[in-house]
Amino acid sequence: MLRRVQEQRSVGLMYGQRALGIGAISPVNFVGTLIHTRSPERPFQRLARTGRTFETIFFGTRAEADEALASVHRQHERVTGELTRDAGPFPAGTPYSAFDPDLMLWTVAVMADSAQVFYELLVGPLDGDEREGLWADYVRFAELFGMPRDAAPSSYAEFRAYWEERLADGFLTDEARYMGTAVMFEIPTTRVRRPGLALHNLLMLGSLPPPVRELYGFEWSTAKARGFRAAVAALRGSRRALPHRMLVGENGEDFDRVARTEAARIARGRPTPGITMRAREQVTG
Repeated sequence: MLRRVQEQRSVGLMYGQRALGIGAISPVNFVGTLIHTRSPERPFQRLARTGRTFETIFFGTRAEADEALASVHRQHERVTGELTRDAGPFPAGTPYSAFDPDLMLWTVAVMADSAQVFYELLVGPLDGDEREGLWADYVRFAELFGMPRDAAPSSYAEFRAYWEERLADGFLTDEARYMGTAVMFEIPTTRVRRPGLALHNLLMLGSLPPPVRELYGFEWSTAKARGFRAAVAALRGSRRALPHRMLVGENGEDFDRVARTEAARIARGRPTPGITMRAREQVTG
């Protein structure tokens, strides 16, 4: 089920941004990741590398997947420490680790939810068994990174209960709000592709759970909701006229294009969220 969902290009291109934006409402995850990020001023180059790594694990050979997992494991070994300042309800001194089962669960939860949401919005509905299978596959995916199976909800229904509880308890630091907004809505794009950015951003905004939109302070009007529904209907309807290769496949070339565009933008003195370095300084004290 995971492969069936993730091979849809519309899912693979959008789920990562949404996952990061929602993931930021967990202050310990956000701060711990930011502190250990080598190039915070290049968020889309990092996202592109992550996207390629995940697609290698999803679709590559066993050897390719094992190599990718080993590389990520080495990186995660360095992600450990304590918060140097308060982050919402979490006081300075709160420990974090990339191998903390609770933090790993939240990381895979935002991915699984985002993949399901974009599949059901842009491709078609999943029935109960398919949703169950997708969640089970994502738990297995997290196990490959070291998450214990018993750290995860054992059924889709339990996952949804966990999800709603986490959304209700979410908190955004000022830095997380700024950077999450940038990652979701400031995707680097070339001039020829710029007209599609408004559609991308409407889909991203409409896909967010209401509690997350409220935490970010995003306006959601009747007109935007109407436009969102019309865009989703048009995109789903257009699938019948598009060739298979445009609908299904890996997204490495698109990831690389975004990374190159961000690099060019930085070279012109226009980094993505212009204060990412300052944001890291603020959360590290």
